Amino acid sequence: MTLQIGFLLFPKVQQLDLTAPYEVFASLPDTTMHLVWKNIDPVTSATGLQLTPTTTFASCPALDILCVPGGVGIDALLEDAPTLDFIRRQAENARYLASICTGALVLGAAGLLRGRRATTHWASHDFLSAFGAIPVQARVVQDGHLITGGGVTAGIDMALTLAAQMFDRTTAEAVQLHLEYAPAPPFSAGHPDSAPAEALRRAQERAAPALAARRETVLRISRKMAASGGKTA
Repeated sequence: MTLQIGFLLFPKVQQLDLTAPYEVFASLPDTTMHLVWKNIDPVTSATGLQLTPTTTFASCPALDILCVPGGVGIDALLEDAPTLDFIRRQAENARYLASICTGALVLGAAGLLRGRRATTHWASHDFLSAFGAIPVQARVVQDGHLITGGGVTAGIDMALTLAAQMFDRTTAEAVQLHLEYAPAPPFSAGHPDSAPAEALRRAQERAAPALAARRETVLRISRKMAASGGKTA
């Protein structure tokens, strides 16, 4: 049976959050891939890449896997009723619900992280608890049918983890080999625990304005969720 795998696509998505795990899933046998948004007009990623949806919320089939990537564009989604409703509907019957990077916060805003172990990008990790999640510092975290990846490139690890579960380890390993995914970064600066102090300072300084605005949004949503018994927009 062909697996139906969908990625939420939205303006200012972090394109590698989407395209990296997309490449893994699209390399598996018997999969049909969907890029889902409100309409099929092209959208522009956070770094300027143009991406075109293949289906809409209204016409998207029932998905075996729904993946929600992150990016600065998630801030608008946290209080966007049509997007959150679509995610809730698909989550009811999906075999797996997945996120990459700050896409986890969108799942949180949909009320799908309460009491669940989850991770996200290191800079937004402290927002998880506002949605009732149990924050875990790990590259990939699975809690039942929910699987969340850390920042950006962790989407590859997340997708390979699911590939092994959907098929078998050898199939996942063959995809990893096909993609020549053998990380050997030139620097040990990929996580705050290993990054040089100056690199960390610059990254935090760059992210500070956006994180401040996001914090206000997250706090507003968490108050609404507390008042409404766990559901927001």
